[in-house]
Amino acid sequence: MAGESRASAEGLLLTCGVMTTGATATIPVARRVGGFVYAIRNIVSEARKVEAGGQKVRYLNIGDPVAFGFQPPPHLVEAVTRAMRDGQNAYTPSPGILPAREAVAADFTARGVPMTPGRVLLTAGTSEGIELALGALVDPGDEVLVPVPTYPLYTAVLAKIDARAVFYRTDPARGWSADLDHLRSLITPKTRALVMIDPNNPTGAVYSTEVRRALVDLADRHNFVMLADEVYGDLAYDGSVPPVAALDPRAPIISFSSLSKGYLAPGWRAGWLAVGQSERLDAALAAILKLADGRLCSNGPMQHAITAALTGDRSHLVSLRAALAARARVTSERLNAIDGISCVAPTAAFYAMPRVALPPGRTDEDYVLALLRETGVLCVYGSGFGLPKEDGFMRVVFLAAPAELSAIYDDIATFTADYLRRG
Repeated sequence: MAGESRASAEGLLLTCGVMTTGATATIPVARRVGGFVYAIRNIVSEARKVEAGGQKVRYLNIGDPVAFGFQPPPHLVEAVTRAMRDGQNAYTPSPGILPAREAVAADFTARGVPMTPGRVLLTAGTSEGIELALGALVDPGDEVLVPVPTYPLYTAVLAKIDARAVFYRTDPARGWSADLDHLRSLITPKTRALVMIDPNNPTGAVYSTEVRRALVDLADRHNFVMLADEVYGDLAYDGSVPPVAALDPRAPIISFSSLSKGYLAPGWRAGWLAVGQSERLDAALAAILKLADGRLCSNGPMQHAITAALTGDRSHLVSLRAALAARARVTSERLNAIDGISCVAPTAAFYAMPRVALPPGRTDEDYVLALLRETGVLCVYGSGFGLPKEDGFMRVVFLAAPAELSAIYDDIATFTADYLRRG
């Protein structure tokens, strides 16, 4: 009887597919993962190999100010710790706590963009806001206009939702400004959104008012959404850049920002998006809020820091902009002094996009990996941002102290001379 029972049980398990026959075939993953590329972090695996060999790596790949000694203003830290101590550790409303949404709305209004708290959503950094917006607006097969070089989050998210990134050029000969004629030629009935990253990552550019107005007019006239990535808006060296929606508050614009860069708190994942007042965006707002419900809420205690940041002292921005401007000068001057390298001087943030005159047959990745292995200097190859691999671009993060940057650029100069000599 026991044997019969055991046999019956085994037969049932086999029928249900629970028992295996020792097969070891790989379980397949979704096809969309093949298009999900994030070079900024992917290249770190090569750096780990270099470190394992005993060489020190100097990381110029990720724009994390805290990794280079910068810290958030003390009143933001106090706001978070006070919230935790006061028991503010539960789930928040999905859109975020009202005081923080009121602070975001008031800040937009003060900068020339009338905004109400009901059109503000708090997010886990700008990245989550972008993903929620794209998920709400774009169906599989739809197209989104994305600048190149681009921040690779956009292409990664679009790959995940089976949509298509259509790249519009920006021109290094014009300070990395958008090529408006090229952009206009790419608009089709499938276009659902236009991405504008200004101030720009990865180039450090700030667009002129004329270019910004032209981008707004394109979105308005063709009735698709402008996704305005403005996380570096307070980090232009000449002063804060107004939200692009201030040029036309009724245009279909969704704006994104966070505490990560200007307030030096990237690990807090405290961000927001603001949906313009145009009734054309009411359905988009409802869809974004619906999707946001599914992830419950962003980080609760950190939401209190948003209120503190946008209603409190912002004097740290003056010294921060000065520090970044000094590093930008060192970067552009030193890189432009290297034979075989040219660099457009950045005017915001902490990125530069130098170009190496590569020998025939070499790629930007070849150069960057050789630089890493021979000097321990880690940058990101330009093709990771959508540029042609043969063009020789790379992104440099210049958050290190000026003296350290100078030493790094000495090593890049020595390496580049040898690399180009070798052909």
